[in-house]
Amino acid sequence: MTGGGHSLANVTHHLKGMAFPAPKAKLLERARNAGAGQDAIEELECLPDQEFASLADVLRACAELDYAPQTGIIDIKP
Repeated sequence: MTGGGHSLANVTHHLKGMAFPAPKAKLLERARNAGAGQDAIEELECLPDQEFASLADVLRACAELDYAPQTGIIDIKP
């Protein structure tokens, strides 16, 4: 499954209004505090440990992941 669809919509919803730039840890904190589902949390956990300049950067990084929810199987697209 490619990162996208429902989980990206959840990521967008739960990070709405977040101040950027923000590191991955802050993204996870915000999503958890906003009640994000496990699929969105797992997707954010798979992101590189870096600072993101905008929500668009977060979504772009999510879209570059091949992601299988709740399996721990993550591959970066070639």
